[in-house]
Amino acid sequence: MLNQKEILSTIEMIDQQHLDIRTITMGISLLSCCDPDPKRACQKIYDKITRYAENLVKTGEDIEREFGIPIVNKRISVTPMALVAGASETEDYVPFALAMDKAAAACGVNFIGGYSALVQKGMTLADEKLIRSIPEALATTNYVCSSVNVGSTKAGINMDAVALMGRIIKEIAQATADQDGLGCSKLVVFCNAVEDNPFMAGAFHGVGEAEKVINVGVSGPGVVHHALQAVKGQPFDVVAETIKKTAFRITRMGQLVAREASSRLDTPFGIVDLSLAPTPAVGDSVARILEEMGLEVCGTHGTTAALAMLNDAVKKGGVMASSSVGGLSGAFIPVSEDEGMIAAARSGVLCLDKLEAMTCVCSVGLDMIAVPGDTSAETLAAIIADEAAIGMVNCKTTAVRLIPAPGKTVGDTVEIGGLFGSAPVMPVHPESSAAFIARGGRIPAPLHSLKN
Repeated sequence: MLNQKEILSTIEMIDQQHLDIRTITMGISLLSCCDPDPKRACQKIYDKITRYAENLVKTGEDIEREFGIPIVNKRISVTPMALVAGASETEDYVPFALAMDKAAAACGVNFIGGYSALVQKGMTLADEKLIRSIPEALATTNYVCSSVNVGSTKAGINMDAVALMGRIIKEIAQATADQDGLGCSKLVVFCNAVEDNPFMAGAFHGVGEAEKVINVGVSGPGVVHHALQAVKGQPFDVVAETIKKTAFRITRMGQLVAREASSRLDTPFGIVDLSLAPTPAVGDSVARILEEMGLEVCGTHGTTAALAMLNDAVKKGGVMASSSVGGLSGAFIPVSEDEGMIAAARSGVLCLDKLEAMTCVCSVGLDMIAVPGDTSAETLAAIIADEAAIGMVNCKTTAVRLIPAPGKTVGDTVEIGGLFGSAPVMPVHPESSAAFIARGGRIPAPLHSLKN
């Protein structure tokens, strides 16, 4: 039972420290919607999503009102669409994205994820059709998010897919040039993608999941930052213990909401993703947590060590609060969505190379980073390859979400809005990686993948 002190403390975290449930995400299997006729398949997709998720938004709002806990987003994730659309006799996969978008609008959710393909070892015809349709799909929909898994520790890295994704990102930027390349913010390129991630843009409902499931993503950078202010100057073991205790409390709140939503929606409870997900709001920043540990500016020497400790302590505290921790679970470092990261990038202290080093020890990877609009497709692909290599070798999920902003150069700002925030355009190395990317083929899996 919660005592009065704990209740008051939770109220303070919500009112003053930006604690919230970032998302309730309903995962839905669409495998039963496969049909040789693409029109029938799209209708089945729309019907199933709207039937299962009809009360998702209302339920989230009811819980929010009754418990006084902010729930920022209500979302849907579906089976990777390449697996569903592959059964249909068609060359045009955009109607499947439009069906997803129409269903999301009908349900009133913020986003729907799963316009995805899993190509870590090779591409089927359906995978390639879907990937090549992503620019048009994201340019013509409002709610659809896309992801492509190009590598894994077990399979290695599909460099043909990596090269293709560099070109696709450029095409998306051009297709949404009137919005500073906004479409790129809705595409994630993964290595070791997980099947139960509730966060966008990378959420999809894995084939190993149940028919439908409720996954919840929590958020609390502001709470952790506030807690660390009480241990200024203390040793790192004290800092780690403080973060663990705070993560425990944050995760317990997520567990409560997840169980309640699961019961009310008559849908199995999946996981709580305890990732520290920042927002552009002041006081809700992962960068400021690192600076509270003693760094003058996020990105200076010591940043990677501080982030490693933060990520580890968050996981340790979270797993004590819930037996169903999953998804990504750690600390996100999306540049445009974190006001401290934005400030550090603008000052020049935080650069792309330092961010890459930080991704070795935290959740996901190079996230929501704006680069010059004239960055070549080969350079984008090489950045993806570097990040995929980190994930492959370290047996962890890594990802890339880059925005080559049309007409923008270093020093300019890309205004995306909402939770996506704004991103200063960061420099990339001018030296070419074209010959490297042109080799194609597959980078083999590391030796330690042979664990059977």
